[in-house]
Parts: sequence; structure tokens; C-alpha cells
Amino acid sequence: MWIKIHKSYRTTVAICDDSLLGKRFEEGVKQLDVRESFYNGQQINKKDLIELIRREAKEDATFNIVGKESIKAAVEAGLIGKNSWKKVQRVPFVLVLI
Repeated sequence: MWIKIHKSYRTTVAICDDSLLGKRFEEGVKQLDVRESFYNGQQINKKDLIELIRREAKEDATFNIVGKESIKAAVEAGLIGKNSWKKVQRVPFVLVLI
């Protein structure tokens, strides 16, 4: 998975599955653009990603998560509940504001 942490007045954590980086999905009026400029930071394994999600959630970060594996990690980290995401062309995504 890919992760990029954007620092500003509030940290935004962008996470996506490897296979989705750089792709765009459209379904009716919904669009999902997995831009490299937003998600391409560093690759991370699931265990480390879960730890990072838990740490950043404690710091009041926001999250932008795309893809099945990335969503699974967020569920395991306790960030989101099961079935709390939306889909565009069968690609799951979630935006989390804590």
C-alpha cells in the first residue's frame, strides 16, 4: 500500500492500494482520482500501516483511504466500522474526519 502524510493546520493521511495508484474511476456523477501527487509517498506493509493509522488518529488527523486492502487495514486499526465506505466502479473509498 502507499501512504503520504500531508502536513498543514491539520494532518491528512492519504492511503491507497498499490494497484490503484495513478488511476481514475467514474460512475455517473461520482469520480475517484487516485493521483500520484496525493497518494505516492512511501510504500508500507499492513502491520506498519495499522500502527500508523492508530497513532495519527490519536493526533486528530483526517484520512483519505482508497482500495480493499487499505480499507481492511483501517477497519483492523479501529478507525472505521465495517461497511462504512462508499464505492465508485467497485473501488471502495472512505474519508474520515475525526
